[in-house]
Amino acid sequence: MKDNQKQFRFVEDAVFTRGVIDIPVKQVEKPFTRIEQSIFKEAGPYAFEMITSFVNVNDPSTQVFSTTSIFNINKIDRSATRAVVNLRRINDVRRINKFFETINENIAKDAVFIGCAETLELRHSRLLNKFPGIINRFYVLGDYIFKRVFPKLPLTKKLYFALTGGRNRIISRAETLGRLYSCGFEVLHEETHGYLFYFIARKFKTPAYDDSPSYGPVFGMKRTGKDGKLIKVYKLRTMYPFSEYLQQYVYEKNHLDKGGKFKDDFRVTCFGRFARKFWIDELPMLYNWLKGDLKLVGVRPLSKQFQSLYPESLLEIRHNYRPGLVPPYYADMPKNFDEIIESEKRYLESYSRCGWCTDVKYLFRAFFNIVFKKARSK
Repeated sequence: MKDNQKQFRFVEDAVFTRGVIDIPVKQVEKPFTRIEQSIFKEAGPYAFEMITSFVNVNDPSTQVFSTTSIFNINKIDRSATRAVVNLRRINDVRRINKFFETINENIAKDAVFIGCAETLELRHSRLLNKFPGIINRFYVLGDYIFKRVFPKLPLTKKLYFALTGGRNRIISRAETLGRLYSCGFEVLHEETHGYLFYFIARKFKTPAYDDSPSYGPVFGMKRTGKDGKLIKVYKLRTMYPFSEYLQQYVYEKNHLDKGGKFKDDFRVTCFGRFARKFWIDELPMLYNWLKGDLKLVGVRPLSKQFQSLYPESLLEIRHNYRPGLVPPYYADMPKNFDEIIESEKRYLESYSRCGWCTDVKYLFRAFFNIVFKKARSK
Protein backbone atom coordinates (compact mmCIF):
# COMPACT_ATOMS: atom_id res chain seq x y z
CA MET A 1 0.00 0.00 0.00
CA LYS A 2 1.38 3.39 -0.93
CA ASP A 3 1.80 5.94 1.85
CA ASN A 4 -0.53 8.44 0.24
CA GLN A 5 -3.25 5.82 0.02
CA LYS A 6 -3.09 4.85 3.69
CA GLN A 7 -6.25 5.56 5.63
CA PHE A 8 -5.67 6.72 9.17
CA ARG A 9 -7.19 8.48 12.14
CA PHE A 10 -6.12 11.89 13.27
CA VAL A 11 -7.14 14.21 16.06
CA GLU A 12 -8.53 17.69 15.73
CA ASP A 13 -8.90 20.08 18.64
CA ALA A 14 -8.11 17.48 21.32
CA VAL A 15 -9.25 18.57 24.76
CA PHE A 16 -7.30 17.24 27.75
CA THR A 17 -8.87 17.28 31.21
CA ARG A 18 -7.60 15.50 34.32
CA GLY A 19 -9.03 12.01 34.66
CA VAL A 20 -10.71 11.92 31.25
CA ILE A 21 -9.47 12.42 27.71
CA ASP A 22 -12.11 13.81 25.41
CA ILE A 23 -10.63 13.32 21.94
CA PRO A 24 -12.85 13.66 18.91
CA VAL A 25 -11.54 11.12 16.39
CA LYS A 26 -12.74 10.74 12.84
CA GLN A 27 -11.80 8.74 9.81
CA VAL A 28 -10.46 10.81 6.93
CA GLU A 29 -8.60 9.99 3.80
CA LYS A 30 -5.77 12.26 2.76
CA PRO A 31 -2.06 12.01 1.93
CA PHE A 32 0.43 11.49 4.73
CA THR A 33 2.27 14.55 5.89
CA ARG A 34 6.03 14.38 6.30
CA ILE A 35 5.85 13.89 10.07
CA GLU A 36 3.22 11.16 9.67
CA GLN A 37 5.41 9.34 7.18
CA SER A 38 8.33 9.46 9.63
CA ILE A 39 6.25 8.11 12.53
CA PHE A 40 4.69 5.39 10.36
CA LYS A 41 8.11 4.29 9.11
CA GLU A 42 9.78 4.17 12.52
CA ALA A 43 6.93 2.94 14.76
CA GLY A 44 4.94 0.81 12.32
CA PRO A 45 1.26 0.93 11.39
CA TYR A 46 -0.27 -0.19 14.70
CA ALA A 47 1.76 2.11 16.92
CA PHE A 48 1.13 4.90 14.41
CA GLU A 49 -2.62 4.29 14.72
CA MET A 50 -2.41 4.43 18.51
CA ILE A 51 -0.31 7.62 18.61
CA THR A 52 -2.50 9.50 16.16
CA SER A 53 -5.57 8.43 18.12
CA PHE A 54 -4.30 10.30 21.17
CA VAL A 55 -2.59 13.37 19.68
CA ASN A 56 -2.61 15.37 16.48
CA VAL A 57 0.99 14.98 15.34
CA ASN A 58 0.52 17.73 12.72
CA ASP A 59 -0.37 20.33 15.29
CA PRO A 60 2.50 22.73 16.17
CA SER A 61 1.76 22.08 19.86
CA THR A 62 2.88 18.43 19.45
CA GLN A 63 6.62 17.81 19.58
CA VAL A 64 7.81 14.54 18.01
CA PHE A 65 11.28 13.11 18.72
CA SER A 66 13.29 9.96 18.34
CA THR A 67 16.00 10.84 20.83
CA THR A 68 17.87 9.92 24.00
CA SER A 69 19.31 13.44 24.35
CA ILE A 70 18.21 15.77 27.12
CA PHE A 71 19.63 18.60 25.01
CA ASN A 72 16.87 18.09 22.43
CA ILE A 73 14.17 18.02 25.11
CA ASN A 74 15.38 21.31 26.57
CA LYS A 75 14.52 23.05 23.32
CA ILE A 76 10.79 22.50 23.88
CA ASP A 77 8.71 25.66 24.23
CA ARG A 78 6.74 24.97 27.39
CA SER A 79 4.06 27.57 26.72
CA ALA A 80 3.29 26.19 23.25
CA THR A 81 3.55 22.40 23.87
CA ARG A 82 0.55 20.21 24.62
CA ALA A 83 2.06 16.83 23.74
CA VAL A 84 5.48 15.17 23.42
CA VAL A 85 6.02 11.95 21.47
CA ASN A 86 9.36 10.16 21.70
CA LEU A 87 9.78 7.11 19.43
CA ARG A 88 13.16 6.06 20.84
CA ARG A 89 12.86 3.38 23.49
CA ILE A 90 13.90 4.45 26.97
CA ASN A 91 16.21 1.40 27.27
CA ASP A 92 18.82 3.48 25.42
CA VAL A 93 18.56 6.53 27.71
CA ARG A 94 21.45 6.65 30.14
CA ARG A 95 19.66 8.64 32.86
CA ILE A 96 16.02 7.74 32.46
CA ASN A 97 14.66 9.70 35.41
CA LYS A 98 16.57 12.81 34.41
CA PHE A 99 15.16 12.43 30.90
CA PHE A 100 11.59 12.14 32.25
CA GLU A 101 12.15 15.02 34.67
CA THR A 102 13.38 17.24 31.84
CA ILE A 103 10.26 16.50 29.81
CA ASN A 104 8.13 17.28 32.86
CA GLU A 105 9.94 20.59 33.42
CA ASN A 106 9.51 21.66 29.81
CA ILE A 107 5.79 21.00 29.34
CA ALA A 108 2.71 22.50 30.95
CA LYS A 109 0.46 20.68 33.40
CA ASP A 110 -1.89 18.16 31.71
CA ALA A 111 0.35 17.96 28.62
CA VAL A 112 0.65 14.42 27.21
CA PHE A 113 3.83 12.37 26.96
CA ILE A 114 3.94 9.26 24.72
CA GLY A 115 6.96 6.97 24.83
CA CYS A 116 8.02 3.34 24.60
CA ALA A 117 10.26 0.69 26.10
CA GLU A 118 11.30 -2.88 25.50
CA THR A 119 10.23 -4.35 28.81
CA LEU A 120 11.89 -7.24 30.59
CA GLU A 121 8.97 -9.48 29.69
CA LEU A 122 8.98 -8.55 25.99
CA ARG A 123 12.76 -8.83 25.77
CA HIS A 124 12.62 -12.31 27.26
CA SER A 125 10.14 -13.39 24.57
CA ARG A 126 12.17 -11.79 21.79
CA LEU A 127 15.42 -13.50 22.77
CA LEU A 128 13.75 -16.89 23.23
CA ASN A 129 12.41 -16.60 19.68
CA LYS A 130 15.70 -15.32 18.29
CA PHE A 131 17.98 -18.22 19.26
CA PRO A 132 17.48 -21.98 18.86
CA GLY A 133 17.10 -24.70 21.46
CA ILE A 134 18.78 -24.46 24.83
CA ILE A 135 21.09 -21.70 23.57
CA ASN A 136 18.34 -19.17 24.07
CA ARG A 137 18.10 -20.03 27.79
CA PHE A 138 21.80 -19.45 28.39
CA TYR A 139 21.72 -16.27 26.34
CA VAL A 140 18.72 -14.92 28.28
CA LEU A 141 20.47 -15.67 31.60
CA GLY A 142 23.70 -13.95 30.53
CA ASP A 143 21.79 -11.02 29.08
CA TYR A 144 19.84 -10.60 32.33
CA ILE A 145 22.94 -10.69 34.53
CA PHE A 146 24.90 -8.21 32.42
CA LYS A 147 22.12 -5.80 31.43
CA ARG A 148 19.84 -6.01 34.45
CA VAL A 149 21.94 -6.97 37.48
CA PHE A 150 25.20 -5.16 36.65
CA PRO A 151 23.60 -1.68 36.29
CA LYS A 152 22.02 -2.04 39.75
CA LEU A 153 25.05 -3.08 41.83
CA PRO A 154 27.55 -0.47 43.11
CA LEU A 155 30.59 -2.64 42.25
CA THR A 156 29.58 -3.27 38.62
CA LYS A 157 27.54 -0.18 37.78
CA LYS A 158 30.45 1.98 36.63
CA LEU A 159 31.92 -0.85 34.55
CA TYR A 160 28.59 -1.46 32.84
CA PHE A 161 28.03 2.17 31.90
CA ALA A 162 31.65 2.54 30.75
CA LEU A 163 31.22 -0.40 28.36
CA THR A 164 27.70 0.31 27.10
CA GLY A 165 27.07 4.01 27.67
CA GLY A 166 23.78 2.96 29.27
CA ARG A 167 22.31 1.70 26.00
CA ASN A 168 20.11 -1.37 25.65
CA ARG A 169 19.37 -1.71 29.36
CA ILE A 170 16.74 -4.11 30.64
CA ILE A 171 13.79 -2.44 32.33
CA SER A 172 10.55 -4.03 33.53
CA ARG A 173 7.06 -2.74 32.91
CA ALA A 174 6.69 -1.97 36.63
CA GLU A 175 9.92 0.04 36.70
CA THR A 176 8.94 1.94 33.55
CA LEU A 177 5.60 2.98 35.01
CA GLY A 178 7.08 3.62 38.46
CA ARG A 179 9.72 5.95 37.02
CA LEU A 180 6.97 7.87 35.19
CA TYR A 181 4.99 8.36 38.38
CA SER A 182 8.10 9.36 40.34
CA CYS A 183 8.74 12.01 37.68
CA GLY A 184 5.30 13.57 37.95
CA PHE A 185 3.34 11.69 35.25
CA GLU A 186 0.17 9.64 35.56
CA VAL A 187 -0.38 6.77 33.14
CA LEU A 188 -3.49 7.00 30.99
CA HIS A 189 -3.01 4.04 28.68
CA GLU A 190 -0.69 1.09 27.97
CA GLU A 191 -0.36 -0.83 24.72
CA THR A 192 2.08 -3.38 23.27
CA HIS A 193 3.05 -3.53 19.60
CA GLY A 194 5.59 -6.12 18.52
CA TYR A 195 8.30 -6.16 21.16
CA LEU A 196 7.72 -2.58 22.32
CA PHE A 197 5.58 -1.39 25.21
CA TYR A 198 3.98 2.02 24.64
CA PHE A 199 2.69 4.31 27.37
CA ILE A 200 0.52 7.41 27.20
CA ALA A 201 1.04 9.57 30.27
CA ARG A 202 0.12 13.05 31.40
CA LYS A 203 1.94 15.53 33.60
CA PHE A 204 -0.02 16.06 36.80
CA LYS A 205 2.61 17.29 39.27
CA THR A 206 6.28 18.14 39.67
CA PRO A 207 8.78 15.24 39.92
CA ALA A 208 9.75 13.67 43.24
CA TYR A 209 13.45 14.15 42.35
CA ASP A 210 14.54 10.96 44.10
CA ASP A 211 18.33 11.34 44.17
CA SER A 212 18.95 8.00 45.89
CA PRO A 213 16.53 5.39 44.52
CA SER A 214 16.81 1.94 46.02
CA TYR A 215 18.03 -0.87 43.77
CA GLY A 216 19.74 -3.17 46.27
CA PRO A 217 18.40 -6.39 47.78
CA VAL A 218 17.52 -4.63 51.08
CA PHE A 219 15.58 -1.39 51.04
CA GLY A 220 13.72 0.88 53.44
CA MET A 221 10.04 1.73 53.05
CA LYS A 222 8.46 4.84 54.56
CA ARG A 223 5.71 3.72 56.90
CA THR A 224 3.65 5.26 59.70
CA GLY A 225 4.67 4.35 63.24
CA LYS A 226 3.58 5.40 66.71
CA ASP A 227 2.10 8.92 66.98
CA GLY A 228 1.81 9.01 63.20
CA LYS A 229 5.56 9.53 62.77
CA LEU A 230 7.26 8.23 59.65
CA ILE A 231 9.65 5.33 60.16
CA LYS A 232 11.76 3.43 57.68
CA VAL A 233 10.89 -0.27 57.68
CA TYR A 234 13.47 -2.56 56.08
CA LYS A 235 12.66 -5.56 53.87
CA LEU A 236 14.24 -7.72 51.22
CA ARG A 237 13.28 -6.48 47.77
CA THR A 238 10.39 -8.45 46.33
CA MET A 239 9.28 -5.83 43.81
CA TYR A 240 10.86 -4.13 40.84
CA PRO A 241 12.53 -0.75 41.50
CA PHE A 242 10.23 2.30 41.69
CA SER A 243 7.25 0.04 42.44
CA GLU A 244 6.46 2.09 45.54
CA TYR A 245 5.23 4.91 43.29
CA LEU A 246 2.60 2.63 41.73
CA GLN A 247 0.44 1.77 44.73
CA GLN A 248 -2.44 4.04 43.71
CA TYR A 249 -2.20 2.91 40.07
CA VAL A 250 -2.30 -0.80 40.97
CA TYR A 251 -5.14 -0.25 43.43
CA GLU A 252 -7.25 1.62 40.86
CA LYS A 253 -6.68 -1.07 38.22
CA ASN A 254 -6.82 -4.25 40.32
CA HIS A 255 -8.22 -3.31 43.76
CA LEU A 256 -7.57 -5.59 46.74
CA ASP A 257 -7.51 -9.36 46.99
CA LYS A 258 -8.62 -11.26 50.08
CA GLY A 259 -6.15 -10.66 52.88
CA GLY A 260 -5.83 -6.98 51.98
CA LYS A 261 -3.09 -7.38 49.36
CA PHE A 262 -3.21 -5.91 45.86
CA LYS A 263 -4.82 -8.32 43.39
CA ASP A 264 -2.64 -9.52 40.48
CA ASP A 265 0.25 -7.29 41.55
CA PHE A 266 2.59 -7.16 38.54
CA ARG A 267 5.20 -5.32 40.60
CA VAL A 268 6.22 -8.51 42.44
CA THR A 269 9.18 -10.44 41.01
CA CYS A 270 9.42 -14.24 40.75
CA PHE A 271 11.83 -14.31 43.70
CA GLY A 272 9.48 -11.97 45.53
CA ARG A 273 6.59 -14.42 45.39
CA PHE A 274 8.79 -17.15 46.85
CA ALA A 275 10.23 -14.85 49.55
CA ARG A 276 6.81 -13.61 50.59
CA LYS A 277 5.43 -17.12 50.87
CA PHE A 278 8.02 -18.01 53.52
CA TRP A 279 8.50 -14.54 55.09
CA ILE A 280 12.10 -14.36 53.92
CA ASP A 281 11.49 -10.79 52.79
CA GLU A 282 10.59 -9.73 56.34
CA LEU A 283 13.81 -10.84 58.04
CA PRO A 284 15.37 -7.34 57.86
CA MET A 285 12.41 -6.07 59.91
CA LEU A 286 14.05 -7.70 62.91
CA TYR A 287 16.39 -4.70 62.82
CA ASN A 288 13.36 -2.42 63.28
CA TRP A 289 12.29 -4.60 66.20
CA LEU A 290 15.72 -4.30 67.84
CA LYS A 291 15.65 -0.52 67.26
CA GLY A 292 12.28 -0.28 68.97
CA ASP A 293 10.33 0.97 65.95
CA LEU A 294 8.24 -2.21 65.99
CA LYS A 295 7.09 -4.63 68.66
CA LEU A 296 6.68 -8.38 68.19
CA VAL A 297 2.86 -8.41 67.83
CA GLY A 298 0.83 -5.50 66.55
CA VAL A 299 -0.91 -3.91 63.59
CA ARG A 300 1.30 -3.55 60.54
CA PRO A 301 2.90 -0.18 59.75
CA LEU A 302 0.98 1.34 56.85
CA SER A 303 2.02 3.07 53.66
CA LYS A 304 0.41 6.35 52.67
CA GLN A 305 -1.76 4.56 50.09
CA PHE A 306 -3.13 2.02 52.57
CA GLN A 307 -3.74 4.73 55.16
CA SER A 308 -6.07 6.45 52.70
CA LEU A 309 -8.28 3.32 52.73
CA TYR A 310 -8.65 3.24 56.52
CA PRO A 311 -11.34 5.07 58.53
CA GLU A 312 -9.96 8.07 60.41
CA SER A 313 -11.28 6.74 63.72
CA LEU A 314 -9.16 3.58 63.41
CA LEU A 315 -6.08 5.51 62.32
CA GLU A 316 -6.29 7.66 65.46
CA ILE A 317 -6.32 4.55 67.63
CA ARG A 318 -3.52 2.90 65.58
CA HIS A 319 -1.25 5.90 66.12
CA ASN A 320 -1.41 5.42 69.90
CA TYR A 321 0.63 2.21 69.69
CA ARG A 322 3.76 0.89 68.05
CA PRO A 323 3.10 -1.31 65.00
CA GLY A 324 4.26 -4.93 65.08
CA LEU A 325 5.99 -7.70 63.18
CA VAL A 326 3.18 -10.26 63.56
CA PRO A 327 -0.18 -8.66 62.72
CA PRO A 328 -3.56 -9.78 64.11
CA TYR A 329 -4.34 -10.94 60.56
CA TYR A 330 -2.56 -14.27 61.24
CA ALA A 331 -4.59 -14.82 64.39
CA ASP A 332 -8.03 -14.00 62.93
CA MET A 333 -7.45 -14.88 59.24
CA PRO A 334 -9.92 -12.29 57.82
CA LYS A 335 -11.14 -12.89 54.28
CA ASN A 336 -11.49 -9.33 52.99
CA PHE A 337 -10.53 -5.75 53.75
CA ASP A 338 -13.60 -5.03 55.93
CA GLU A 339 -12.80 -8.05 58.07
CA ILE A 340 -9.19 -6.87 58.40
CA ILE A 341 -10.47 -3.54 59.75
CA GLU A 342 -12.64 -5.37 62.30
CA SER A 343 -9.76 -7.68 63.24
CA GLU A 344 -7.49 -4.73 63.97
CA LYS A 345 -10.20 -2.96 65.98
CA ARG A 346 -10.67 -6.04 68.19
CA TYR A 347 -6.93 -6.39 68.70
CA LEU A 348 -6.44 -2.72 69.63
CA GLU A 349 -9.42 -2.72 72.00
CA SER A 350 -8.06 -5.83 73.72
CA TYR A 351 -4.51 -4.40 73.80
CA SER A 352 -5.76 -1.19 75.44
CA ARG A 353 -7.14 -3.29 78.35
CA CYS A 354 -4.19 -5.68 78.75
CA GLY A 355 -1.20 -5.21 76.47
CA TRP A 356 1.07 -8.15 77.27
CA CYS A 357 -1.70 -10.74 77.68
CA THR A 358 -3.27 -9.69 74.34
CA ASP A 359 0.07 -10.05 72.53
CA VAL A 360 0.72 -13.49 74.04
CA LYS A 361 -2.76 -14.68 73.06
CA TYR A 362 -2.46 -13.36 69.50
CA LEU A 363 1.08 -14.72 69.11
CA PHE A 364 0.00 -18.29 69.98
CA ARG A 365 -3.04 -18.09 67.70
CA ALA A 366 -0.89 -16.80 64.84
CA PHE A 367 1.69 -19.56 65.46
CA PHE A 368 -1.03 -22.23 65.31
CA ASN A 369 -2.47 -20.86 62.03
CA ILE A 370 0.95 -20.55 60.40
CA VAL A 371 2.23 -23.99 61.43
CA PHE A 372 -0.92 -26.11 61.28
CA LYS A 373 -3.24 -24.21 58.91
CA LYS A 374 -0.45 -23.14 56.55
CA ALA A 375 -1.35 -19.44 56.69
CA ARG A 376 1.03 -17.58 54.39
CA SER A 377 1.86 -14.05 53.36
CA LYS A 378 0.91 -13.33 49.73
